[in-house]
Amino acid sequence: MNITRIRCYRPERHNPSLSQSDMVVLVETDAGITGIGEGGSPDTVAQCAAMLIGADPHRIQHLWQLLYRGFFYPAGREKLHAIGALDLALWDIKGKALGVPVYELLGGLARDHIECYSTAFPWQGDQASTARACVEAGFRAYRTSVADPAGAAFHARRMVDVTSEQCRAIAEGVGAQGEWCIDFHTRLDMPDAIRLCSLIEGLNPLFVEDPLRSENADALAMLRSQVRVPLAVGEQFGDRWDSNTLLERRLTDYLRVTLPNVGGITELLKIAVICETHYVGLVPHFTGPIATAALVHVMAAQAVPVMMEILGGALRQPPHLAQAALFRDGKLWPNAAPGLGVEFVEQNVTLLAEISEYAAPVPQLRRPDGSYTNW
Repeated sequence: MNITRIRCYRPERHNPSLSQSDMVVLVETDAGITGIGEGGSPDTVAQCAAMLIGADPHRIQHLWQLLYRGFFYPAGREKLHAIGALDLALWDIKGKALGVPVYELLGGLARDHIECYSTAFPWQGDQASTARACVEAGFRAYRTSVADPAGAAFHARRMVDVTSEQCRAIAEGVGAQGEWCIDFHTRLDMPDAIRLCSLIEGLNPLFVEDPLRSENADALAMLRSQVRVPLAVGEQFGDRWDSNTLLERRLTDYLRVTLPNVGGITELLKIAVICETHYVGLVPHFTGPIATAALVHVMAAQAVPVMMEILGGALRQPPHLAQAALFRDGKLWPNAAPGLGVEFVEQNVTLLAEISEYAAPVPQLRRPDGSYTNW
């Protein structure tokens, strides 16, 4: 089997508020099997895709190394997004070719379903009622955030006080059997982040997400030494080298990396292994519908603690997909269909790029055993 053509489509925007590509990527083969992925931009996908034409799609690990290392400069986060889209499609092809769901290729199910928490659950009139309704709908937890200001100015100290009171109402709303978590959204500077963590500690949050900006791991280390609430960091990160410092220094309890941002399933599996060795859970940020379906396969096959984020009270089914992730009762369920279990419908989409000729930017070197090495 060889890759013959790769096409990129722009669908109707899934979530315009995020700078997260949900571009559809189709990888076609001469065996009549087409894989589907999601992410990247026309330029970054086209540059990577040209290196795949004529390749054997079964050699996923080899092709990932080729795409990540086959340029003069290592892949940055934008190109990782494109590599992730292509990688999803390669796993989809392999599952379809073997007639099994992707989670079977990853070792089989380690859990029956994936618990979820809801961001922006439909408003029920007040924080306590909304949190209670979320838990009653089957979600593991209700997620809130640092309070929004009434006007344009964000006075952090005042918002910390308001947020603390809101969290008290939420904790009461979810009750003894429910859970709640909060996203600081990197809005707070160090003193305010420490103070809010201290104020809500007694309310037993499941975790505090993105307490500080993500650029400086040393700042997270300082925060970590002064707070006792569980932390969840990493939604803005890419490959395993981004996450490695967090994990080695134990600066997070739950890692928030997601697909396709990390570079696809191939890379997320490696990150999951590092998480397991450091007793860190995985709580991926929500993403596009194809990547969400792929996340279910990966998360379902992991032994570490896992939850997934859902925007609102249910998954939205976009018009370009006849089938995606399976969601009910506040939980995501494994899809036993071959591959990722995603069915593409060519409607409400615009063709952006079509790649069918091989091209490589620099010479491609192999070790004597045929494995890839840098030029």
